[in-house]
Amino acid sequence: MYQVRTDLALEAREKFENDNVEVKGVRVNKENPGGNMTVTKVVIETENGAKIMGKPRGNYITLEAPDMEESDEDYHREISGQLAEILKELMPIEKRELSVLVVGLGNREVTPDALGPRVADNMMITRHIIRKFGKYAFGLKRNHQISSIVPGVMAQTGMETLEIIQGVLKETQPDYVIAVDALAARSAKRLNRTIQITDTGISPGSGVGNHRHALNQESMGIPVIAIGIPTVVDAVTIVSDTMNNLVSAMEETRRLEELGKSISRLEEAEKYELIRELLSPNLNAMFVTPKDIDESIKRLSYTISEGINMAFFPA
Repeated sequence: MYQVRTDLALEAREKFENDNVEVKGVRVNKENPGGNMTVTKVVIETENGAKIMGKPRGNYITLEAPDMEESDEDYHREISGQLAEILKELMPIEKRELSVLVVGLGNREVTPDALGPRVADNMMITRHIIRKFGKYAFGLKRNHQISSIVPGVMAQTGMETLEIIQGVLKETQPDYVIAVDALAARSAKRLNRTIQITDTGISPGSGVGNHRHALNQESMGIPVIAIGIPTVVDAVTIVSDTMNNLVSAMEETRRLEELGKSISRLEEAEKYELIRELLSPNLNAMFVTPKDIDESIKRLSYTISEGINMAFFPA
């Protein structure tokens, strides 16, 4: 069955746009806040829209920053600031004091999957200080209690992430969970350049076909905000994109024009399945990540943690 592997609601919506299919119950709004950034809000309003999109109802906000891979500190601070503003839209941060648990999902030992744990490392943790010294310990207008946990993966703990977090929630009783995880993208151009924020929670590993129990309001009992950056792309989609470029080049070359036209007549699903069969069994399950992923994860995890910190503790 043809299924593009992506965690991004924006890419799922683009597929229907490319096929000239209108999805009822899904609303899209795009704006440019400046600083070479684009913010796209995909709102899935109905169950019909959720079924077609393959994602739960709710808000999916995508922050695209083409230069996010660059080591420009000022640019990354602008991205963090925009992330903070998005979090304020999704959570009543400026209305009341909140207790928030930040969950760093992923495997610290696997670099493309280490985004969540690295973000948790850089968080400003305040719950223990406020509980010991009182709400005026930091001298701020609102003293939000921030705690964090890195639950690891099942191969390390023998437990579902959901089980671990539910145990923590029972003891700490926060108002919100912010789950941070690495994602999978449909397009290589979005790797390490895109941040998705959603109020629908997250299903760890779903983008790479490794489904675990979903972390959402239904399973947690409290609202779950998910933040993610795509760090891997399916090898099949890279070959598919390459084939599309090859077909375009063929159609412009007289000797190969007919061959190019015959391939271009294939539906996108047919081309995708053809490539999957050609790559199977050696490359069919392969995912690709940029060669500088070590440095990217280090930089992007700090950008995400700063955005969360700025939302709760503005300078």
